[in-house]
Amino acid sequence: MRKTPLYEKHVALGGRVVDFFGWALPVQYSGIVEEHLATRKAAGLFDVSHMGEITVEGKDALKFINYLVTNDVTKLVPGKVMYSPMCYEHGGVVDDLLIYMYDENRFLLVVNAANKDKDYQWIVDKSKKFDVKAEDVSDSYAQIAIQGPKAEGILQKLTDVALDEMKFYTFKDRVSVGGVDLLLSRTGYTGEDGFELYLLPGDAGHIWDELLKAGKEEGLVPAGLGARDTLRFEACLPLYGQELSEDITPLEAGLGFFVKLSKEDFIGRASLLEQKEKGLKRKIAGLEMVEKGVPRHGYEVKSQGKSVGVITSGSYAPSLEKYLALALLDIDYVEIGREVHVDIRGKDRLAKVVETPFYKRRYKK
Repeated sequence: MRKTPLYEKHVALGGRVVDFFGWALPVQYSGIVEEHLATRKAAGLFDVSHMGEITVEGKDALKFINYLVTNDVTKLVPGKVMYSPMCYEHGGVVDDLLIYMYDENRFLLVVNAANKDKDYQWIVDKSKKFDVKAEDVSDSYAQIAIQGPKAEGILQKLTDVALDEMKFYTFKDRVSVGGVDLLLSRTGYTGEDGFELYLLPGDAGHIWDELLKAGKEEGLVPAGLGARDTLRFEACLPLYGQELSEDITPLEAGLGFFVKLSKEDFIGRASLLEQKEKGLKRKIAGLEMVEKGVPRHGYEVKSQGKSVGVITSGSYAPSLEKYLALALLDIDYVEIGREVHVDIRGKDRLAKVVETPFYKRRYKK
């Protein structure tokens, strides 16, 4: 397994390390529920150094990325961040990513760890008709996320940057935090306000320790992959390979807001336009268990004994004290209040369709 620059910190803190797509990362420290609730109420500190970073530079950079992804990158301005799916020609998803704009000729793309090599090859292949250069710079970065309602106050102890003036999905490059120059963005994957720090691998341990020290009295805790997943799940943030995949389009995933069919041509546009015009045949919907049972990824959803979908993510939701799921359902079964059954280990358990997101996201406006 590959180790992040913070591996020794996780071991020293008692983190239970697992193999996450080839990376040795902590699934938990004190416990998933405890870390989850601490992030909701105070703050959690996450090692996300496994994420992939790809730079795209050149005079066609803006034009190329706008062709590459479904969102409208022409709406970006320097210092802003944009979320977007990146699709295949048939409308399925290569990956979902964050786009950081330095200027029209220089961008940073942050991609999912499991997809990094595939994404990079896809980007390079599609860039050949454009005057751009793409480079995988993942090994040059460590990444730390501090998330939660107290994240700003904790981080402010370590920097002179006026954090309260930073809006959600903005970033500042070459700012000093704890005496280290880094890229700081107001982004995250928890449904809470927070920040992500991109820095040199050699500086990661120092900043990790400084943040834990600064947040000790505020209730900051180190948090693992388990809490990161339950936090994003409650906020209904999609996970690639579950709510999004080569076989699930952004429209089916409920991400139509990030698919700008009115912009100039982009990869997958024709297929997504056709899907929208013909009408969706299936869609991601929220489920709440009525009968006792834990819905898990891959479990079948039924109505009157007939298969009508599959669970994409399911879990106990610690903030809400309910068993919830996201499911890809036939379009006739997605209306709020509709009763269905989830096949849990051979037993059909009653569930109902509920509104999403389950947890109201709290971001800095």
